[in-house]
Amino acid sequence: MSDFFTLKYKTGSLIILDQTQLPEKIVYLRLNDYQVVIDAIKQLKIRGAPYIGIAGAYGLVLASIKNPARAYLINAADRIKSARPTAVNLSWAIERMLLIINNQHLSESNLNKTLLSEAKKIEKQETENSYRIGKTGARLIKNNMTIMTICNSGRLAAPGFGTALSVIYTAHKQGKKINVYVLETRPLLQGARLTAFELCNAKIPYTLITDNMMATAMKKVDLVLVGADRIARNGDTANKIGTLTSAITANYFQVPFYVVAPTSTIDLSKKTGKEIIIEERDKNEILRINNKYIAPPKSNAFNPAFDVTPHKLIAGIITEKGIIYPPYNKTVKNIINDNV
Repeated sequence: MSDFFTLKYKTGSLIILDQTQLPEKIVYLRLNDYQVVIDAIKQLKIRGAPYIGIAGAYGLVLASIKNPARAYLINAADRIKSARPTAVNLSWAIERMLLIINNQHLSESNLNKTLLSEAKKIEKQETENSYRIGKTGARLIKNNMTIMTICNSGRLAAPGFGTALSVIYTAHKQGKKINVYVLETRPLLQGARLTAFELCNAKIPYTLITDNMMATAMKKVDLVLVGADRIARNGDTANKIGTLTSAITANYFQVPFYVVAPTSTIDLSKKTGKEIIIEERDKNEILRINNKYIAPPKSNAFNPAFDVTPHKLIAGIITEKGIIYPPYNKTVKNIINDNV
């Protein structure tokens, strides 16, 4: 498949690419109810911090079509916001929509139109941020560099070119020769299934490796780029499980480790990463691959979806407003306030 889209709103429906079917099948789903949107977010049919925020916003649009009553929409907003607790973009987008729902100057008959307008603004903003992030981060990439990434942070995770992969896409378009080490990202293999799918479609050279090959491969790596689901005020960053391991390994081999995310992923209400709620998922995600058991079904399993990388392991945070460097306690707050 030469091209694809991840999410598109058409009157009364949210159309998404079912990412659980990739790379084997290209399947688009038409979602007509906010509760189905919640299920799609929980089941990772739509994923990536920016995209679940956008999907949540459109979910409220669908809710307002069914019932424009404020009490109904506030309840729907609470349910959507709790679908995945770690990624701050979801609550960020829903809070923007709630400002409209709670605006008593708007009649209920005008809520749907206004909510749709706001959801489109959120999508447009995140799209523009993606391209700015790519241009900002591409300055760090030199010809013939080898880059490592984990999970998926491209067009399947955010509109435009994505976040960490936006830097790679942009550098590639600039004519820079690069190779990407793609970590498979157990247990759900977002690196193998999704990032490899994207890079293959974009004809960007990549090498897929298992997560436990990370240290061996890191000796050949010039730069590590990862996405983020929530960034605390001090720079501590929650991202897909395994990111912390890659940061520790990069630090050992003295390879610069960069987080790439829009400022909508920064949560100033969290002083440190210790305050970030980490989602724990069904143990069967570990016990099975493609619905086949790879361990005894009664096995105990620990399945946190994310880990937190301490700020001291992060060389910089690439955003649409520029690159944030230490000391993060000061610079993270400054960039949110446009002082950098």
